[in-house]
Amino acid sequence: MGVPYGPASGLESPRFVGVRTFARLPYVRDLAGVDVAVIGVPFDTGATFRVGCRFGPAAIREASVMLRPYNPYLEIQVFDYVSAVDYGDLPVVPGYIEASYERIVAGLEPVLAAGVVPILLGGDHSITLAHLRAVVRRHGPVALVHIDAHGDIWDEYWGQRYTHGTPFRRAVEEGLLDVGRSIQVGMRGPLYSPQDLQLARDLGFEVISGRELRRRGTTPVGEAIRARVGSRPAFLSFDVDFVDPAFAPGTGTPEVGGPTSAEALDLARGLVGVNLVAADVVEVLPAYDGPGQVTALLAANVVYELMSVVACNRRAARAQAGEGHHGGDPGTGGARAGGPRAGRATARGGG
Repeated sequence: MGVPYGPASGLESPRFVGVRTFARLPYVRDLAGVDVAVIGVPFDTGATFRVGCRFGPAAIREASVMLRPYNPYLEIQVFDYVSAVDYGDLPVVPGYIEASYERIVAGLEPVLAAGVVPILLGGDHSITLAHLRAVVRRHGPVALVHIDAHGDIWDEYWGQRYTHGTPFRRAVEEGLLDVGRSIQVGMRGPLYSPQDLQLARDLGFEVISGRELRRRGTTPVGEAIRARVGSRPAFLSFDVDFVDPAFAPGTGTPEVGGPTSAEALDLARGLVGVNLVAADVVEVLPAYDGPGQVTALLAANVVYELMSVVACNRRAARAQAGEGHHGGDPGTGGARAGGPRAGRATARGGG
């Protein structure tokens, strides 16, 4: 039984050394023995205002070097329970959104076929439609957990049906979502009409607005998410503009009056127990980021918390099955034996 893939250790090698991968995980394309793959999708042709999110994946990787293997909030040694790698980027065609969708779906197929949980780095939010198309081929219609300042359920922009403001309208139309198990959280800011929020509800989503999130708090909203999703396979889509631009200025369509970065991470941690089969973190725009890469740093930590959620779910499944660390976990995609192991750091030394 091999040790899972994990990050290089900051105690053994300085963080500024080496090629930038997410959290200093090994760059691996052979998916044998892999549970979670971080994958870049550097596409921003769907943006309706500021562009430049094609550079988001690189910025998130650059900002991720300070992540360490132990999550003290969820009390878990993450890489004891998930074998994680950086899978690199998927191919896209700048300027051609539907051609890019085809390539993204094709690029994700081997990842999903291997039983790996992909966590995708955007890129603008238009790419989520392609992610969902690929995931549904593997899992069937999924519950959507959509954390964002915007509902992204408008019908079109300038006569165009594929933009970062329309992916979830298209996803409903294409039958990609179990809408009765789907939820949107955090919507705020000026709208085009009084019907905008109601439209999402009419499509079948539960909607918790930014105002309601502030009133209820992240812990009760996390409980509401888990209740809504139930045991369905779930896709999490996190737009960094969910967070107030005081904490996340580097994004394409910022909206003031949002949660703090701490509240966003609390909400992500509240997803433990949700059957997360894939996720994306989108709309990081480095050219507008503040000093210290604050938006990219936030995105990197959200990805880490989502990876930790997967680890917590695997830990719970193994405890129920009476297995120890690294044991094969049939049906949950637990760390598997075999696969290439040479030249990578172990989990316990990572961070």
